[in-house]
Amino acid sequence: MTGKIPPWAAGTLFRTGIGRGQIESDKGVYRVCHWFDGFAVVHRFQILAPDEEHPEIRVIYNSRSTCDGLIEMIRKTGERKTMTFARKYDPCQSYFKKVMSVFQADRPRKPDEYSMAITLSVDFPGLESVGTKKPVGHGSSIQYLVNKTDSAVLQTLDPETLEPVGIAKQHALHPELRGPMSGAHAKSDPVTGDVYNFNLEFGMTPTYRVFTVSRSTGKTSILATITDATPAYIHSIFLTENYVVLCVWNSFFVANGMKILWTRNVLDAIGEYDASRPARWFVVDRRTAENGGRGLVATFESDPFFCFHSVNAYEVPSQTGPGTDIIADLVAYENLNALKCFYLDNLKSNSPNAGKTKAANEFSSALVRYRLQNILLEATSEDVQTARKAVLERKSEPIQSPELPTLNPRFITRPHRYIYAVNFTGSSTFFDGLVKMDTRTHESKFWSRQGQSAGEPIFVPRTKGPLVDVLAGDDGSEEDDGVLLSVVLDGLSGSSYLLVFDAKTMTEVGRAELNGAIGFGFHGIHVRSNEQKGIDF
Repeated sequence: MTGKIPPWAAGTLFRTGIGRGQIESDKGVYRVCHWFDGFAVVHRFQILAPDEEHPEIRVIYNSRSTCDGLIEMIRKTGERKTMTFARKYDPCQSYFKKVMSVFQADRPRKPDEYSMAITLSVDFPGLESVGTKKPVGHGSSIQYLVNKTDSAVLQTLDPETLEPVGIAKQHALHPELRGPMSGAHAKSDPVTGDVYNFNLEFGMTPTYRVFTVSRSTGKTSILATITDATPAYIHSIFLTENYVVLCVWNSFFVANGMKILWTRNVLDAIGEYDASRPARWFVVDRRTAENGGRGLVATFESDPFFCFHSVNAYEVPSQTGPGTDIIADLVAYENLNALKCFYLDNLKSNSPNAGKTKAANEFSSALVRYRLQNILLEATSEDVQTARKAVLERKSEPIQSPELPTLNPRFITRPHRYIYAVNFTGSSTFFDGLVKMDTRTHESKFWSRQGQSAGEPIFVPRTKGPLVDVLAGDDGSEEDDGVLLSVVLDGLSGSSYLLVFDAKTMTEVGRAELNGAIGFGFHGIHVRSNEQKGIDF
């Protein structure tokens, strides 16, 4: 430990990541091609407050591979027979074998035969009803962790040992959630803890089902069924006080999504970027039908774009009528190159192709704000069917190239000013800094060090009470009063460290160094001491 980590930041930081990149087998070496297909590892940093025995704050670290069964299967067979994001398949594979792979049923798999650590949830509601039990043998207030990705599968983990203990599919939560795809970023209400997401079913009539799971009852309810939208790869959605917003942006699947059965990976099933097709926005009433919910209440169209991550959305009085406007911030791309630049050959600095491909050189994202105007909860059917124009309000300078955006969790569904993210300046082959963006002044503050790749910055607000109590009202603290937690990979020393920043100034206040490297990962969640849930972004 160096520096000072404030005691009020005590808790547990869980992080997703990737492990080994290749596996030796009797049939040769299996190699991972794409960052998104790395073998999953979950990391746990316990930040312990000072006590009578320990006058200084401590950090205890442990990690675990969560897909040992899958690794063993590949070691024995030389093949990864599961669906992947972007695996490059052998073009010489026989036609017969390809056809048979389409019709071969997926065998039941053990919990550790899935590799899916992209996002994490704490005590995802509704799983108790499908047989998920609290692991025994420890006293953690957390019941279980849930590993998520863009499939409709949930992997539960022991919150202390990180051992995979169960698998649940979304159709176990509700029988209509039978599609194979979903959003890795389920959104949870910061006060109630209710979770919102969508399920995407392929076929002759592709169907999006927007749903919610109640934290208090565990019941899953379908809020809206949408059948007039093209199936697309959608990583995240938007949530406001009264609405769920599903934006179908320009990452459309070929053949109504059925091509994914042939390619056995997501990337090859996505068609070429089509700049002539608008993105479509679907605004759904958050209330369930039994509570007066009206389902889909408005649709909008906007200029085309691709996106991984929504940032936040909130409601303001409408500028054009008696209803409500929704302000939605996201990180946008003008093409699909970002999907392709994450092949490992583009990222590894010792690769002969590092940074040389067209996709790698065209990686450019921007913080974008849209306004969806004059939405009425009591909308008529004509209002719903008539698509209106979503107004592009602001686009940041693309040179920042932000990604993995976060904010103070107190401001989810509320007007926010500050957004934090990793950024890509082009001085390396990967993300090489952190940025704090001020949406009011349009100014930014940066942190970067040569050879250092910082992970997603997790905001921990300064507060003395449980986070849920603070979220229920405004305690008067400033939005950027807190610290950021980021796991940084030091490419020069080959080791990693947990870095703690002052969120106001973007200056370091402390760090906990490890003896080895942590594979660069995706997302994380911080759970305060004595708190039973984190907030899903």
